[in-house]
Order: sequence, then structure tokens, then C-alpha cells
Amino acid sequence: MQDTPEDSVFTKIIKGEIPSHKVYEDEKTICFVPLHPIAKGHVLVVPKIRVDQFFDLPDDYYQALMATVKKVAQHMKQIIGTSRVGLKVVGLDVPHVHIHVVAFDTIEEYNETPDESGEVDHSALAALAKKLAL
Repeated sequence: MQDTPEDSVFTKIIKGEIPSHKVYEDEKTICFVPLHPIAKGHVLVVPKIRVDQFFDLPDDYYQALMATVKKVAQHMKQIIGTSRVGLKVVGLDVPHVHIHVVAFDTIEEYNETPDESGEVDHSALAALAKKLAL
């Protein structure tokens, strides 16, 4: 069954219809560990309204999204201790604005692609979410 415009997988997570490994949530954003993280620190920051392109967000949601990204990145840097925390805004996999916040030490780690062939290790994801929780 295809998602309707208001029912992206992220919308379902926001509504609590799909479980997630949440790291942070406020009035306008939610942050959680993806099912297939690419690094020892990798989270998605998502606005609580569904818009496909980040530049189409209303200003208040854009500002809230970026404030959450900054908060999460600073926290991740402190907790994980990598030399860098980078951002990726791709948007091809889910048509709902989301920013990947990735902790890394090398460009190879940053450019890693997720291995989606294996089973999802929910206990490892829950442990990572607990470690990164704000």
C-alpha cells in the first residue's frame, strides 16, 4: 500500500503508529536512530510536518529543524567523541524532509552507505538511542 501525501513512514513514526528509537523530541521536531545507521553515531532529524523539500518548510519549522540539528550534533560530538559530525540532506528515500546527522572520523565513514541486507538489530539501536538521548 502506498503512502498518502500525509502518511510518510516518518509521519507514521511521529503519530506513534510505527515504533522508533527516539533520541529527542520537541513541539516541531523528532530525532531518532535510523534502522540501518552508517556510523557509530547516526540519527535522523525530522520536522513534524510533511514537506518534501527542506527549502519549502515554513520558516518556523526550518529554524526549529536546524536548531534541533545543532543541538543533536553538539551532543553527539560530546558523547561519541569523533573528530567531526556532518550533515546529509538527501531526501530520495522518503519524501519527507529529514537531515542525517553523522558522527565520523574519516571521509570513508561519512560516505558509507547503509547495509540494508541484514536483520535490524533493535537492541543495538535502542542502546545507541539511549546513549545519544537528550
